[in-house]
Amino acid sequence: MTDAAPSGPGVEEVRAVLGALPGSAVLLTPIRSPGTGEVEDYRIDAATPRSLDCAGRRGAELVGRRILETYPTLVGTDQWRGYAGTLLTGVPYESEPFTYEEVTAGTPRLTTWTVRAARLGERLLVSWSSHDEEAHEARRRQQMERLGDLGWAEWSVRTGETAWSERTYRIFGRAPSDSPLSWTELPDHVVPEDAPHLREATRRLLREGEPLDRTFRIRTQCGLRHLRLVAEPVTDAEGATVEVHALYQDLTAQRQAEQALLESERAVLVHRGLLEAERSLATRLQQALLPHQDRTLTVAGLRAEVFYLPSQAGLNVGGDWYSAIDLPDGSGLFVIGDVAGHGIDAVATMAQLRFTAKGMIVTGSPLPDALERLNALLMHAPEGRHSTATLILARYRPWDRTLTWAHAGHLPPLLVRDGEARFLTPPYGIMLGATADCSYEEQHFTVAPGDHLLLYTDGLVERPGEDITAGLDRLARRAGGAVRAAGGVERLAVRLTEALSPSRRDDICLLHLTLPPGGV
Repeated sequence: MTDAAPSGPGVEEVRAVLGALPGSAVLLTPIRSPGTGEVEDYRIDAATPRSLDCAGRRGAELVGRRILETYPTLVGTDQWRGYAGTLLTGVPYESEPFTYEEVTAGTPRLTTWTVRAARLGERLLVSWSSHDEEAHEARRRQQMERLGDLGWAEWSVRTGETAWSERTYRIFGRAPSDSPLSWTELPDHVVPEDAPHLREATRRLLREGEPLDRTFRIRTQCGLRHLRLVAEPVTDAEGATVEVHALYQDLTAQRQAEQALLESERAVLVHRGLLEAERSLATRLQQALLPHQDRTLTVAGLRAEVFYLPSQAGLNVGGDWYSAIDLPDGSGLFVIGDVAGHGIDAVATMAQLRFTAKGMIVTGSPLPDALERLNALLMHAPEGRHSTATLILARYRPWDRTLTWAHAGHLPPLLVRDGEARFLTPPYGIMLGATADCSYEEQHFTVAPGDHLLLYTDGLVERPGEDITAGLDRLARRAGGAVRAAGGVERLAVRLTEALSPSRRDDICLLHLTLPPGGV
């Protein structure tokens, strides 16, 4: 074999040219037999920097390699004969797409290529392209268009020829067999309200070269569609627009989602307005039923600090309530209750219980009987208005300082006597409205001068995720410590509420009853 340099441009000159070119191309120098002068192989003497062969070798890695050592299966193929023909006749050669098998790490790999060869002096300039890469690029482009709901379009100003991608046909709801809309036809297919703006924008792009980015609506067989058009001109050397390259994006799903969100927000605002109106009404009802929600009064010789505080969360007013009144026989009635739920229904149920309980006790009903009738009242509520409630009824007789009390599932009263806090043992009784088969009992104890008795609702002691006993223990410690401290019982209800329930997740109702020292 001989590596004698053929005539023609020098390798260095060719390398300089190839170094500035894109794509894959190499300079092949033929290696001839010394005896016959036949071409037995080719040596790669130059390559473009982006040359990439079937084995992944790039640019400079190819320089110096021989063809048959690098691609041994090429000998005897159409491509091999095509190289020889071009070298002999000077007629450029272009192969049909062919499959090449490369064995890498013991694994065969098939790729498809097209090769082109041209004579340069006594050498060959060979370029190639991978159909696999082109197919991959096409798939990637199609995927991008699908994910972004994008379609491209090109329009020639001089010929009027228009080209659309497959996705653009889908966006416009047209069959591929239909002709694409030309640039000048486009404004005639949008809704009338959008046509003038789009027509003016296309005019400025053609005459002034101003890029375009607009949204408009079209009507298709599938209904109204919202499209975005982004386009830019391609100009000649004199600055005249010769082509328009454009992207269409289907914004229909986005606009529908935005409209649904807007309607949802409007519905929320309407609903919030209704809730605000309901809260306002419930608040006025509650204020009418529970006037003077932070005050001190004397009932049957007991000093009563009454206190109510609504929750800070939500729009609904709760059903917590109290009552402290003198009875005709000189005794006093103290009630605290908690209706399940919030809003007007809870306030209405609270009003029923409040007035019914007072009426029954005033007319002489024993406390257990009154609770049974209150339970029957809730059990026979109209359908859809059924509710439950907890309640404590307490009657104090000042002539013998006896406090009689009954409860319906409510938290036990807290008694602080001589600085020691303890909860009274509750008599039997379940919450109102739970079952028609129920009965209630009552307890008695004698109130001593200096005693402090707390009746309260669960908002004072409950905390999310915490056992109720922890809240009760906390209340006992706070109340006992306040009574033991000098002047600690002043506005005890307010101070306990601030200390025990700063977040006010629920309504709080509290009665602080005291028999002053020396009281009869």
